Amino acid sequence: MVRTDRVTIQDVAVLSGLSICTVSRALRKLPNVSEKAQVRVAEAASKLGYKASAAASRLAGGVTGSVAIVAPTATSWFFAQAVEAAEEVLGDSGYDTVLISLRNKASVRRQFFENLENFAQRVDGLLLLNIDVDPDEMEALKACGLAIASVGMRHVPWDNVGIDDEHAAWQATQHLLGLGHWDLAVLSSNEHSVVTETPRFRGFKRALDEHHLTVHPDLVVAAGPSIDDGRRAMAELITRGARPTAVFAHCDEAAFGALTALREYGLSVPKNVSVIGLDDHPMSGFLGLSTVAQPVADQGAFAANLLCERLLNNESPHQPSNHLLDTKLIERKTTRHKR
Repeated sequence: MVRTDRVTIQDVAVLSGLSICTVSRALRKLPNVSEKAQVRVAEAASKLGYKASAAASRLAGGVTGSVAIVAPTATSWFFAQAVEAAEEVLGDSGYDTVLISLRNKASVRRQFFENLENFAQRVDGLLLLNIDVDPDEMEALKACGLAIASVGMRHVPWDNVGIDDEHAAWQATQHLLGLGHWDLAVLSSNEHSVVTETPRFRGFKRALDEHHLTVHPDLVVAAGPSIDDGRRAMAELITRGARPTAVFAHCDEAAFGALTALREYGLSVPKNVSVIGLDDHPMSGFLGLSTVAQPVADQGAFAANLLCERLLNNESPHQPSNHLLDTKLIERKTTRHKR
């Protein structure tokens, strides 16, 4: 976690030992929070001197009373959880929300950024969810004059909430190494190349480096973030004759596909091959997938809180903060000691 001089809702969550979503609900006196949790949150907030954002009707900087949440797609489980948590915070602070899905289409994305100056007159702020902006898009966002916060973005001039993807991948790989697996394959993001390594691939590589192991090129295959992508990638590994004892998939959906391919080729998990993913997709528990969980809803709620605070104070983040939430290894049925 990156520390700042500003006390945030994350500090209250850490001190109280509760999730950011629970703390947010408790501070706003919402239902479905136990009396015990209310007391813990109140005590932590009082000790830290933290106060929840006031209602939007009293915000000096608000004009329209609306905030736009912009996501690459509206169909992904990740964005659905983040949006729901953010909408709860924004709605309770008096804001209407406008959900904009870029639908993973270049034409829709281009239209949004080309019309951003006009669109900025209809909302008070933007909450961006994992939007990988290019330099021209970054300049458009800087020039739009809106308060901005984001989830899962790096090196941005506004408040951001995310996880340390490199560390999360390191956790997953260390788990496999700790089980005695040395021949590790990785289903890496399509963004990975020899020139540009993704943070999750760097985490995989760093864990191997710490054990004086190297990444074998034949055990690296690109996989997109879908079940079909993971299935194709795992099938490619198998048909090229690779026989890893364990596989790290860069996301759980790719891991689901790997499990399917292994079953189709008559390989048992985890008897023949151990598999671990990353993210903790809602289906991971049902399928028994070992993974590293990230707190998706907490990221959405935290970013929304930061945006409300910026709007309340009518200020620009001259010192933007990047808050990294903890990830957690969850060992289930798809990994075991090498035998």
